[in-house]
Amino acid sequence: MGRAFELRKGRKMKRWSAMAKTFTRIGKDIVMAIKDGGANVETNSRLRAVIQNAKAANMPKENVERAIKKASDKDTENYKEALFEGYAAHGIAIVVETATDNNNRTVANVRSAFNKCDGNLGTSGSVVFMFDHVCTFTIKKEDITVDLEELELEIIDYEVEEIFDDEEGVIIYAPFGQFGSLQSYFEENNIEILSSGFERIPTTTTKLNEEQQADVEKLLEKLDEDDDVQNVYHSMES
Repeated sequence: MGRAFELRKGRKMKRWSAMAKTFTRIGKDIVMAIKDGGANVETNSRLRAVIQNAKAANMPKENVERAIKKASDKDTENYKEALFEGYAAHGIAIVVETATDNNNRTVANVRSAFNKCDGNLGTSGSVVFMFDHVCTFTIKKEDITVDLEELELEIIDYEVEEIFDDEEGVIIYAPFGQFGSLQSYFEENNIEILSSGFERIPTTTTKLNEEQQADVEKLLEKLDEDDDVQNVYHSMES
């Protein structure tokens, strides 16, 4: 198994353990998807993906509909995605993805989190190059009529980096730019996509002892508590 498998195993369900926070973040994902590509599910692949994730998280239909409606409200006109980079204690690289309607507030909160946990917020480009930006799909096992090796050969043109079996389904990782092509392939071949999205996988990881890990976890938890924060990635070995 490769880096993606180990990353998934180590971080499984950590960030999305609280149901209410999950729904809030998916709601923001819906808003950003519609702002990016419109409200037509048929033509907006990003929106289709987010709605699939909402179903996978058992998000109530009315919550999804409310988020879609909210995307056209004036209150969300200023929503933007922003990326923050820096270092936690012990030299661990951190990338923070946010969706915010008040960038000044978000910058202040993220900087405060780093400062309070012995970290340092860096400049744009200072850390992100240490992570591979990939797309990931979880597809329904029962819809696959071949074994994983044959499936990998069938989708080799999409530069698939890893494919493995998991209790949730078959997990596939590929370069960020292949998301739309893979999504279309699965849809055209009647393979149900249970969930999909993007990850940032560290090219190298750093092993820490338990005490050092606890120092880094303090920052990860503080960032995760911020409503503007969508995802946090790090280079600490799980």
